[in-house]
Amino acid sequence: MYRPAYALLVGVAATMGALAVTAALWLDRPLVDPEGFLGPSWARLPLLVFGAFLLDLLPRTLWYSRMKPGLMPDIVRERIRTHWDRERIVLVVLGLVCFYITYVCYRNLKSFLPFIMGEDKYDRELHLIDRAMMFGHEPATILHTVFGTGISAHFLSTIYLWFLPLVPLALAAWLVWSRNITFGYWFATSQCLAWSIGTASYYALPTLGPGFQYSYLYTDLPATGSSALMESLSYGRMGVLRDGTEGAVQSVAGFASLHVAITLLVALMVQYTLRNRVLHIVFWANFAITVVATLYFGWHYIADDLAGVVIALFAFWLGGLASGQKFDRRGLASHPTSTTRQVPVDAD
Repeated sequence: MYRPAYALLVGVAATMGALAVTAALWLDRPLVDPEGFLGPSWARLPLLVFGAFLLDLLPRTLWYSRMKPGLMPDIVRERIRTHWDRERIVLVVLGLVCFYITYVCYRNLKSFLPFIMGEDKYDRELHLIDRAMMFGHEPATILHTVFGTGISAHFLSTIYLWFLPLVPLALAAWLVWSRNITFGYWFATSQCLAWSIGTASYYALPTLGPGFQYSYLYTDLPATGSSALMESLSYGRMGVLRDGTEGAVQSVAGFASLHVAITLLVALMVQYTLRNRVLHIVFWANFAITVVATLYFGWHYIADDLAGVVIALFAFWLGGLASGQKFDRRGLASHPTSTTRQVPVDAD
């Protein structure tokens, strides 16, 4: 029932790969594997899955064996037999490889943006829309007044930067521990769709974002991890555009907000596939705070965030259809159409 997800996952990754290679050849620029919080992408994603594999087996083995070494091999073999079957392994490998290709190509295509689209930007238009929506006021100024510029800035920065480890950790969690195998395909497919549509949105409406274009609006903010990241991205962009720094990427593009898109996508997946109410609250709060943080620090305009919401909803819906989910109650709930022992087809 989830074979269409195979085609969609592979199709998105292949399309992103073809676009990135074509752009690199046309611009005569190399493709780069960007670094992450655990090193390069090719290393960190397998490391996360291996860590999840150990986390899945080790506590379970120690608990059920009561620390008796003689019982441990049977417990490990039983878990591998019942959970790490062929379908699970295919899901993990296919999900990781397709996400890796999609994400690396996303970073490269984002880096190529100013070389392909030139210097035309739409920051002024989106800034005017922001002011019109706020009745002549700056969204950032309103938020700085409401939340202050002290401890709240550090809190919002922490939530905003939590996005960086959230992306690979959430992917690994659904690939490894999803109760129904289709949930893993749903999340992996939706993630790849969101990153690829987000890439297209950068080219459809090139912007830098208010924090880069109207930096004077944010001079009242204290030094935070978010401001340090913005400064680093600004210098990185300069290095790529002016100095042609080898092995570097420029990562500045505003429309649409993939922070908003991916955090909303995660919240939707938690809501629809997990039964823990506390987790529902935590991840919806994470999404809401991320939206505030994007405007508070000047990462995005309001239109960027709204577009991110649209991307998330579309990717979530299409990934659900491809992975065999049936939406109920006018789309407010769903259930899988292929069964596992944990989630039968008639589950709510």
